[in-house]
Amino acid sequence: KNPWRTHKIYVTKDGESVINGAGKKGTIAGAVALIVGTSIGSGILALPQKASPAGVVPSSISLVVCWAFLLIEALLLIEINVGLQRKRKEGELEVISIRTMAQETLGDWGGNLATVTYVFMGYTSMIAYSSKSGEILFHLINLPEPASGFLFTALFTFLISVGGTQVTDQVNQWLTVSMIGLLMAIEVVAVMLGGWSGLEGNGDWGKVPAAIPVMIFSLVYHDVAPVLCAYLGSDLTRLRASVLIGSLVPLLALLVWDAIALGISTQTDQIVDPVELLMGVKWSGVSFMVEAFSLLAVGTSMIGTLLSFSEFFKEQLKNLSRHSSSVQIKALALDDLQQEPDKLTNWWGRNKTGFTAMAMVVTPTLIVSTTVPEAFSAATDIAGGYCMTMLYGVLPPAMAWAMGKREGEGSNQKGLTMAWPAICGVGLFACGLVVEQILQDLLALQF
Repeated sequence: KNPWRTHKIYVTKDGESVINGAGKKGTIAGAVALIVGTSIGSGILALPQKASPAGVVPSSISLVVCWAFLLIEALLLIEINVGLQRKRKEGELEVISIRTMAQETLGDWGGNLATVTYVFMGYTSMIAYSSKSGEILFHLINLPEPASGFLFTALFTFLISVGGTQVTDQVNQWLTVSMIGLLMAIEVVAVMLGGWSGLEGNGDWGKVPAAIPVMIFSLVYHDVAPVLCAYLGSDLTRLRASVLIGSLVPLLALLVWDAIALGISTQTDQIVDPVELLMGVKWSGVSFMVEAFSLLAVGTSMIGTLLSFSEFFKEQLKNLSRHSSSVQIKALALDDLQQEPDKLTNWWGRNKTGFTAMAMVVTPTLIVSTTVPEAFSAATDIAGGYCMTMLYGVLPPAMAWAMGKREGEGSNQKGLTMAWPAICGVGLFACGLVVEQILQDLLALQF
C-alpha cells in the first residue's frame, strides 16, 4: 500500500480523471487538510522569536507578502504539473516530482539543480521536525530528546508505510482539525487573559529580512503539490480552490499567533521560544494546550514531507529499475519464471520500493537529529532561506517560462502565457530573497 498512490488514476480522452474506474476522486477537504497540516508546523514555533525585533506591523505585512508570493508559486507548480500529465499517454496518472518537472521543462541542468536542492531541503525539513518533536516530548513525558524524536519519527513512518492512503488521509485530517482547534483555543484564551497588546510598539523594517526565512518555512506547502495533483486527478479547478483555501488558513493562524506572542514578549520584555513564552505566563491549562498543539503541528508537517519526499525517491528508484528491467528479464531462466513465489516474496516485491524510499528519507534524518544538538534552528534557517526559496521561488517561474515558450499552443500553456507579468515578478522577488539571505549570512560571519 503506497500512500497517496494506492488509488490508480486514469485520464480519459476528454481530460477528465477517474480513480479506479468508478468516478471517485480525492476530496478538497483532504487536499486542504494536507496543505494546512504541511504548512502549519515547526516554523510557527520559531516565528515569534525571529519576528520580535521587527515588531507586529512589519512582520504581519511581510507575512501577507510572503503568502501572496508563495500562492502564485503554488499555482504555477500545479499548472506545470497538470500540463505535463496531459502530455503523457492515456493511462495511470502518477506523481510527477519537482525533479521531473524541472527536467522536462528546463533540461538536464534544471533537473540536477532541482534534485540537489530538493534533497537538501527534504532532509533539513525532516531534521527540523524530528529534532523539535524530541524537544516537545521531553517536556511532556520526560523522555530524552534523541529517543523521543526517534520514536515520533518512527511512528509516522510506520503510519505512512503500512497504513496506506485511506488511513493516512483520515489520520491527517483528524490531526489537522485538532491542531487548528487547539490553536484557536490558545489564541482566544491569550486574548482574553491579556496576551494581546494591539499594534503597540514601534516597528523596525530593517529587522524584517532576518525573519523572512522562517516566514517562508512557516508558509510553504509546495512539496506536496505533485501529490495533490495526483490525489485530485489533475482537476485544475479543484486544485486551485484547494491551494487558495488551504493557504489562507495558515496565514490567518500565523498572523494571530505572531501578534499574540509578540504582545506577550513586549509585556515580559523577553524574546524566547513561543512554547516557553506562553507556558511562562502560567495560565491554567495553557501549557498543556501549547505543547499538544506544538506536537500536532510538527506531526502534520512531517506527514506531508514524508509523503512527498518518499514519493520523490520512489520515482527515482522506479526510473533505475526501468533501465535495468530488460537486462534482468534476459538473464532469467525459463525454470525460474515457472516457479511460483511465496506470499512473503510477493508482499516484498510489491512494497520493497516504498520501504526502500522511506528508509532513504528516515535514516539520515534520525542520524543527524539525534546526534546534533540545536539542529532545529539551523535547519529552519537553511531550509527557508535557501532551499525553499530556490526550489519553490526561483525554479517555478523558470519552468513556466520555458514551458510556455516551447509549447504555447496548449490550453494550459495559454494560461501561463497570460500570466507573464506575475511570473516575472515572483521570479525577480525570489532571486532578491536569495541574494538578501546570502548578504545576511555574510554579515553574520563577519561579526
